[in-house]
Amino acid sequence: MPAKKASKKKTTRKKSTRKYGRKSAESVERTMDEMKRGELQSGRSGKKVKSRKQAIAIGLSEARRSGAKVPEKPAPKK
Repeated sequence: MPAKKASKKKTTRKKSTRKYGRKSAESVERTMDEMKRGELQSGRSGKKVKSRKQAIAIGLSEARRSGAKVPEKPAPKK
């Protein structure tokens, strides 16, 4: 029985592109600063935002509205 040659797979590297634009990063940075100072409020209720994740979400939402490069919001799970 002849020995099989090990086949080498060619791996191609994906070209790295930015998921988030610089404008969106600035927006998130600004909202984080507001949260740390205690000035960031949620849109509907007007309560102070204390959660880091919520502050980031607000920053990304504002960046989307202004037209910055931000990935689409994930669809709700059913």
